[in-house]
Amino acid sequence: MNKIWLRLILLVIVVAGIGVAMMYRDHLNPEALQQWVDQYGAMGPVVFMLIYTIATIFFLPGSVVTLAGGAMFGPVWGTLFNLTGAGIGATLAFLIARYLAGDWVEQKSAGKLKQLKHGVETEGWRFVAFVRLVPLFPFNLLNYALGLTKIRLSHYVLASYLFMLPGAIAYTYIGYVGREAIAGGEGLIQKGLLALALLAVVAFIPRFIGKLRSKPMLNTPDLKQKLDAGDDVLLLDVRTATDFVGEKGHIAEANNIPLEELQSRNDEISNYLERPVAIICTTDRRSKKAAQVLTTHGFADVHVVKGGMTDWNQNGYPVE
Repeated sequence: MNKIWLRLILLVIVVAGIGVAMMYRDHLNPEALQQWVDQYGAMGPVVFMLIYTIATIFFLPGSVVTLAGGAMFGPVWGTLFNLTGAGIGATLAFLIARYLAGDWVEQKSAGKLKQLKHGVETEGWRFVAFVRLVPLFPFNLLNYALGLTKIRLSHYVLASYLFMLPGAIAYTYIGYVGREAIAGGEGLIQKGLLALALLAVVAFIPRFIGKLRSKPMLNTPDLKQKLDAGDDVLLLDVRTATDFVGEKGHIAEANNIPLEELQSRNDEISNYLERPVAIICTTDRRSKKAAQVLTTHGFADVHVVKGGMTDWNQNGYPVE
């Protein structure tokens, strides 16, 4: 009974804290943070990390705090304090979800939660690394949602700290450059260019990881063989609905989700996160774009059907 009451009290505190944070999130800005931290002198860094921890638990915008950390403490110490505050907050949110508030988090995370659980069960810490580098989920919600998976706490903490580092470095440095620009510091052009380069690296990471996770192309005879054998493969036709029933026809086993809708509808095929997906279009161009979308959303076994429906028809295979 005591544990039930403890869970209930903590759940009320978390929900109430998030509600209050949402009401006052507009008042969270770098100037206000600096004034608050400056009051504590040498203890300022500790206070800052505590603020970051609370912000992470209660869904306050971490980007504002990260920029403020760079402005207040510079690129090196700012990165350390930002990463530590975010890491502690992420760990506490993970523990709250795992031991005390699982039901509430599961309701808030419905839909994507199945994707997370499946990814962690099959890839472990590597999936945590992936979702830290590729923003599939909002950062604050992700911390809670991962607490509902079976990953070990030590693996979660180490993977989170390590793979949150690129983003922490980039946004901390941007905060530092912003302070230097206001103060009229030296070398602003070089610092500004470095900030842009760091942002470009962070923006490129999801595409790079998508390429690392991409699989070899699948030719149409091999696809035909797999379909005839009843292999467990999702055949995804990414043409428009009009083209899907147009003159080239479509393969009977194909599921049609147009490329333009794939990003918003990938939840519909989340059961195939770790199972084979074969993407087909008229030719390869749109299929490759679709494969990029899926791999950057966590799908690990995606193949482009080489030559698409054009090659399928040339081989005389049946269509509908």
